[in-house]
Amino acid sequence: MQRVTVIERFSKTFRDNPSFLSCSLFSLSGLVAYSEAGKSNDNSNAGELVGANNRKKKVVVLGTGWAGASFLKNLKDPSYDIQVISPRNYFAFTPLLPSVTCGTVESRSVVEPIRNIIRKKYAEAYYWEAECIKIDPENKKVYCRSNLSINGNGKEEFAVDYDYLVIATGARVNTFNIPGVEENTFFLKEVEDAQKIRRTVIDCFEKASLPTLSDEERKRLLHFVIVGGGPTGVEFAAQLHDFVNEDIVRLYPKVKDLVKITLLEATDHILNMFDKRITAFAEEKFHRDGIDVKTGSMVVKVGEKEISTKDVKRGEITSMPYGMAVWSTGIGTRPVIMEFMKHIGQGNRRVLATDEWLRVEGQENVYALGDCATINQRKVMEDIAAIFQKADKDNSGTLTVKEFQEVLNDICERYPQVELYLKNKKMSNLVDLLKESKGNGVKESIEVDIEEFKSALSQVDTDMKNLPATAQVASQQGVYLAKCFNRMEECEKNPEGPLRFRGEGRHRFRPFSLNACSRYRHLGQFAPLGGEQTAAQLPGDWVSIGHSSQWLWYSVYASKQVSWRTRALVVSDWVRRFIFGRDSSQI
Repeated sequence: MQRVTVIERFSKTFRDNPSFLSCSLFSLSGLVAYSEAGKSNDNSNAGELVGANNRKKKVVVLGTGWAGASFLKNLKDPSYDIQVISPRNYFAFTPLLPSVTCGTVESRSVVEPIRNIIRKKYAEAYYWEAECIKIDPENKKVYCRSNLSINGNGKEEFAVDYDYLVIATGARVNTFNIPGVEENTFFLKEVEDAQKIRRTVIDCFEKASLPTLSDEERKRLLHFVIVGGGPTGVEFAAQLHDFVNEDIVRLYPKVKDLVKITLLEATDHILNMFDKRITAFAEEKFHRDGIDVKTGSMVVKVGEKEISTKDVKRGEITSMPYGMAVWSTGIGTRPVIMEFMKHIGQGNRRVLATDEWLRVEGQENVYALGDCATINQRKVMEDIAAIFQKADKDNSGTLTVKEFQEVLNDICERYPQVELYLKNKKMSNLVDLLKESKGNGVKESIEVDIEEFKSALSQVDTDMKNLPATAQVASQQGVYLAKCFNRMEECEKNPEGPLRFRGEGRHRFRPFSLNACSRYRHLGQFAPLGGEQTAAQLPGDWVSIGHSSQWLWYSVYASKQVSWRTRALVVSDWVRRFIFGRDSSQI
């Protein structure tokens, strides 16, 4: 009994204080994973930080994906009442979903219960398993429907008030309204999707092993088609190829020669967002591995047993039999967000628009981040007159280089496309741009009028770029917005943002934009290609392909896990796979 008590106490101590073992290092042939120390779960004194007579501001968070979970983890101000609403009660490490489909990693290893995240907050936090069905910004309410049936009376609906609303619902799979996609293909966006794919792959092999089937039917069952040559589609194709050749061939030797994997991509190359060297290597490796890569093939219809494609160049339509098809071609806006967009006058847009502070355009206390929204960066030429007037302090109607230098940093911070344009032009600052427009001999005493100023900046907006819909963008947006909420009261009194060119004073916070004061920092991207080889494109256009990049992939993905629990499970799954192979059971 004494031993059990000691073990129980140790287990409880570690669960409540993950930093207890933060000095430990997971090492696997050079793999080292670091993590921030966990936070204490003692909330007993949190309420003392807020006056008894002050009502806590209610922050409602919709979604528990990358953006929502990152916001919750980093929100530390105890003056908020946090209420989380999501149809799934966990955070999923989505970059590892292709590994789940083939048993390389177990599904439970990539999920962390959202209650484990919010219970460690100093602020009060609650979670409800429900789906938001309507957003009412006028009355500051969200209407929700529970996923759970209570007493057989159907799903309960309820409304929640908010002071601040954080929309982080993510996106849905985009089917492009192609007939049969919804009914006959598998998606790879949720943990449940990966589990379904895993069961179906084994089902195809079990059916193909039955003695009553013809060889033609066996070939159809063992033809796996992946639609979409992006990172997810390419990684799944690579994982499936490794699964078949390293594990399945030993279990189903009679049908191993009938397996075929086809990757369909509508454009000219797979992995278009990567460096051309990576694209070429991936296509060559897939050709060597026997994966049939069909570029320029657009899917026009998906039947129950056949998939029809159209050759983009020749216009010919052909059909091919298949056993399982996985759809991985992009994302679309969720219905509740589309209705909200119509309600606030954004019905003509494809995705919810926010300003550079992640605030929904036209809404004061509604924020949106992650895949459900995009930042609508304001153009310099829209504010060119206001910028000129703000810089022209003596109201002379002309602007000297010295006057311009005084607002230079604010311009670059408020309009990040300026910095990107200067970088592409290989100029150190905007003064060089002014000098180029006036001639190289310009001095500080030389002045420019409004028309010359417009001419100098006329091409700046051409280099505007939107942030990609990736996990690292959503995660960094969550961290940024949480820091803004943590310092809301302080920055209200002492604003730290750039000048308000169309108003007085300064903005409360620095904006979140590409190249804007390092608010978004691109950390690179990976493309696992199978056979323990990965392509990595890191900051500075550094490209690495091969086995060394695979170990870097292991290290990064282990270190990016949200808890020590998931980190331990993922690493142990990798070790298990190295020793025993992948699990092919149908549990």
